[in-house]
Amino acid sequence: MKFVVSSSVLLKQISALEGVVAGNPVVPILENFLFEIKEGKLLVTASDLQVTVVSELSVDVEREGSVAIPAKMLSDTLRNLPEQPVTITVDEEDFVVQIFSANGKYRLAGENAIDFPKVPELENTQSTEVASEVISSAIAYTLFATSTDEMKPAMNGVYVNISPSQAVFVATDGHRLMRYKRLDVSSSGELEEFIIPRKALTILKKSLPADDTPLQLTYNDQHASFRFNTIQMTCRLIDENFPDYENVIPLDNDKTMRIGRTELMSSLKRMAIYANKSTNQIRLKIAGDQLEVSAEDIDFSNEASEKLFCDFEAEDGAEIEIGFNARFLIDGLSNLSADKVAFDFSEPNRAALLKPNDSESDEDILMLIMPVMLNNYY
Repeated sequence: MKFVVSSSVLLKQISALEGVVAGNPVVPILENFLFEIKEGKLLVTASDLQVTVVSELSVDVEREGSVAIPAKMLSDTLRNLPEQPVTITVDEEDFVVQIFSANGKYRLAGENAIDFPKVPELENTQSTEVASEVISSAIAYTLFATSTDEMKPAMNGVYVNISPSQAVFVATDGHRLMRYKRLDVSSSGELEEFIIPRKALTILKKSLPADDTPLQLTYNDQHASFRFNTIQMTCRLIDENFPDYENVIPLDNDKTMRIGRTELMSSLKRMAIYANKSTNQIRLKIAGDQLEVSAEDIDFSNEASEKLFCDFEAEDGAEIEIGFNARFLIDGLSNLSADKVAFDFSEPNRAALLKPNDSESDEDILMLIMPVMLNNYY
């Protein structure tokens, strides 16, 4: 096996795969990239058995072949080389890999490619084509709200529901819930639903172009595959039942506050400095056109408050005082792009809804945030 490639081009391709490689994998060969030359193309594969990413690259081929190359050593070598053509050769007998640069030679101990796991082949699939920007937005709006609690596997990913009329993406960790709808994405068949793991979406997010590049989404009961440009990612789906999220979204919130997103987010970040570090609790008190944001840490006698202007509407004209985890509010506001946001409230002990005040006609964004108990309610 022998080929010539630009060091920077190869580095860019394998950088998209590095997140797949586990630090201490169950199968040692998964510490490697699989290199295969087929039909004049270089295919580089990384896998952790749950997520597999294949990147295709055009190279100058002298001899075809395949080998597993240590991922970290190869990445570190290319990262520290200046831009230049490099020649990579592989001894088919002992799988020794040699990299020749303009003024150097580097020798790595490779492994037999036959031991590398095969890329899953999907059968009985459905597929739909969407713009990369749509999937990128769906990941950005939902990924932060997934749970990291391994005891709640169904919440360790993003739930996807594709029907003939729309696509819905939902994530929750039990304290907050993010729902993102796209009316310009649909399936040609019956309604399909599945849960994509958080790690797979994190890797995909780093590789996706933020434009309308076509992306082919293919899925069945066990796997989902994303193909765009020269990259294909296949992941095993989470085989769990997602919580019945629709029943927890309140429909009768009768109080609405509209306020500038960045203004409120900046205030919350300042208040979080003075909040209790274990609860991150802040207090919102809304009356008329004024919002008071406050926080205190009784253990250290720290407290702070600020007043902001807002638009507030309540059917009964009542004020409201409600507590939240500041981190959840900041996360929600940080992942929205609207200039102005709207909060819908009902009672201090019931979930609030956060959404952009204005949004695109083909999307619907909603975040549910559970309140925290305050010492007193007005």
